[in-house]
This record gives sequence, structure tokens and C-alpha cells, in this order.
Amino acid sequence: MDELRRIDLNLLLALHALLTEKHVTRAALRLHKSQPAVSHSLAQLREHFNDPLLVRKQGKLELTTRGNALLQPLSEALTNLNTLLGTPQFDPLHAQRRFRLSLSDYAARLVMPDLMRYARQHAPGFDFAISQASRDAMLVQLADGELDLALGIFPELPQDIRVETLFEEDFICLADKATIREKGSLSLEEWLARPHVMLALKPDANDEIERALAAKGLKRRIAVALPHWSAAVELLPGTDLVFTIARRAVGPVRSFRDLRQFAPPRQLQLPKMAYQQAWHARKDSDPALSWLRQVVLNGCKPSIGG
Repeated sequence: MDELRRIDLNLLLALHALLTEKHVTRAALRLHKSQPAVSHSLAQLREHFNDPLLVRKQGKLELTTRGNALLQPLSEALTNLNTLLGTPQFDPLHAQRRFRLSLSDYAARLVMPDLMRYARQHAPGFDFAISQASRDAMLVQLADGELDLALGIFPELPQDIRVETLFEEDFICLADKATIREKGSLSLEEWLARPHVMLALKPDANDEIERALAAKGLKRRIAVALPHWSAAVELLPGTDLVFTIARRAVGPVRSFRDLRQFAPPRQLQLPKMAYQQAWHARKDSDPALSWLRQVVLNGCKPSIGG
């Protein structure tokens, strides 16, 4: 107990955030403190432990041997202390919170209507700020504390990003029905010979379709790459363009009488995609975000296997 008397317990929270994030600004976000305050805490901790704890190497902060040795026992101690002290029961009906989400217009159509209906009834104090970004940008924003939750496909994850699969998705093709055989489709050769529309936030994005083609040594011609779903569909009537997209996105296409839906060529073997929600590990114990993630997951369950 003598050692505990020599240190402010709040410094241990700062130490845990610094050792976990390896970044003063992100630790400050995690602690809801200013960067100068966290920098001051780091100076105090270095003096207390007589060790730099974090050192800069090649432009990044890395743990010293002592800092690395402290991380696991400190995490366990703080978890036990938090359990001992307990927390008030989370009540979404009376909570106030503004969530920052990033998702595409595809995900917004799938997720937001049910989410808003449920939230307005069960958590009327919750507000939602929605943005759209590439998957790489979303992961950076999660790490930097700019987002609470991101929805998308994340084949490669940084160490501290958590994900949960909402549903599995596959692909469907769309084209002007006058250019497709009735009750038919396109062979691989025909599909490759046609110009394609690509839905992407960046013109040179390397999505699941491009990777599947590259694995077979194939390449398609992208005649138009754009980030807007509705505009992409409008380009198809009266052209020879082909649009290959996620199956659940084609619901509104029923109103386009000039379009035909058909399966991609079997030889492509396009993989199913795990559509996920992602958050940063620092928010694992956030009860409001846990509630939101569960609501999003429950809202997607009826679509599984649909």
C-alpha cells in the first residue's frame, strides 16, 4: 500500500491509455483530456518510474522494456478495480449522446431506417452524425478518435480495431435488358469485353472484384468510377455498361424497367463479403456504444441469408 500512497491513481489511467495507444493525442481523446494535460501526466509517470516508458523511434512512440512489462498487469489491475467499484446501470431511455458514424449510402439504406425508428423510441436522447469515407480513411478515423463506429468491409485490420460481422453479402450484375439475353446472363468473355461501372470513393480503388480478377490474371475495363449509387444506376439504361454490386443494394432497382439483374460469371468465383461494424478497442467498455452496436446487429439479422 505504501506505493499507492506515492501516486495519484488518475495517473495510472493515463499510463494505461499512453501504453495502449502509444500516442499522446489519442491517449488524450481516450481520457477526454487535453493533450498538454496528458503530456504533463507522462512527465510525472516518467519521474515516478524512473523510466521514459515511451521513446520515439522512426517518428513513432514505442514502449520501453519497462513500459511493455507494465501494460498487462496494469490492465488487469484496472479491470479488477473497475469491477470492484461498479458502474451505474446504463439507461438508453434517459441518456444523452451524439454518435459519429461512417457508412456508405448502401449501408445507410440498409441500416439507418430501422436504427432511427428504434432509437427514437428507446433512446430519444441519441443523435447521429453520419459521414462517408474509404475503408482506409474509416480505420484511421477510428484510431484517431474521430469516429465511434464504421460500417463496411475490412479485410485487413490494425491491431486495436474490433469488428463484428453483420451479414454476408454476394454480388449481382445490372445492365440494360436490351443488351442481355432474356433469362440469361453474360459469359466470362462477354462480361470482360463490356465496359464497367465501378462504385468507389477513389477512382483507382482495389476492391473485392478487382482482387478476384487479379488472382486469375484478368482485368476489366472501368469506363466509369464514381462514389454515388443512384447516379451509377442511372448510367445504365441505353448503354452497354455493366454494373456489378452487392446484392442487397439492388432493391430500389425494381423501379428501373429497362434494367436486368443477373449473376456474375461463375468462372469469376467472386467471394462472399463479410459486411462488418468496426470500432476501436478503447471503446470496448463504452455502454452506449455497446448498446448501439447491438441495435445495429439486431437490425441486420433479418437480412442474413435473405
